Amino acid sequence: MTIAHDPMNFLKDVTVRLSIELGSTQLPLRDVMALGEESVIVLDRLTDELLDVQVNGRRIARGEVVVQGGRFGLRIVEMEGHAPLSPSAAPAAADAPAIAAEGML
Repeated sequence: MTIAHDPMNFLKDVTVRLSIELGSTQLPLRDVMALGEESVIVLDRLTDELLDVQVNGRRIARGEVVVQGGRFGLRIVEMEGHAPLSPSAAPAAADAPAIAAEGML
């Protein structure tokens, strides 16, 4: 009898930093210091663009925002190095596993 053993199994418990990048911008410090309630910061990403999923600062996937149980989540649409899912092949947002976000970036 042969027991299949994954030689990388010991890495599965290593904690990494997963982040979702909504967008970014550059501002002069005077503009940052002038920010207050009701301020709006325009980001470099369009509303219909996929968001970057990063692990320890390296992009591993792209996805779209979903809402599950009153919380933000992210549905993975494409993994780095893989072809994106076609709309017909993508699971519905309610069926897809989502990564719960602790807050907006």
